[in-house]
Amino acid sequence: MARIRGYIATSLDGYIADRNGELDWLFKYDDMDLGEHDYRLFATSIRTVVMGRDTYDFIATQPTPWAYDGKRVLVVTSRPVSSPPGELETRQDVEALISELRALDDGDVWMLGGGRLQAAFLERGALDDIEIYVMPEIIGGGVPLFPATGLRLSPKLVEAKPLDKGCVYLRYNFS
Repeated sequence: MARIRGYIATSLDGYIADRNGELDWLFKYDDMDLGEHDYRLFATSIRTVVMGRDTYDFIATQPTPWAYDGKRVLVVTSRPVSSPPGELETRQDVEALISELRALDDGDVWMLGGGRLQAAFLERGALDDIEIYVMPEIIGGGVPLFPATGLRLSPKLVEAKPLDKGCVYLRYNFS
């Protein structure tokens, strides 16, 4: 059974994008040394990438090449995706998607991007763990790490440690 995992960066004040949906505050840390927590190492355990439509639209507009070749990519959306930059499939029903993902046995699943889809999975008890990288930036507003849904959870802190350039790594387990 596949584990469904989060891997995300947030500003110190709890935002994953600024008020314009931009990540320039985060991109200035692209050269940061994450050691054993480097994205490329994390990605080796991932076979399936799941993202919401807003995340997909953001990625699709970036000038960088499609980073998910060789992975199963699922976009949760009710709108058709035209001219995707790489292979992907779409899903609408979150409940059915969770069942589909749990049946996989060829690698872990990454909940990529925004907090709304992660919150939908958390509300259904379907996010196993999350790695959060707290960046030493206060951006004053924007897209919250988790939207205010009324959901209350007490995840278990598995690991916490300081990394390069003032970043703090946190890993929580939800099971």
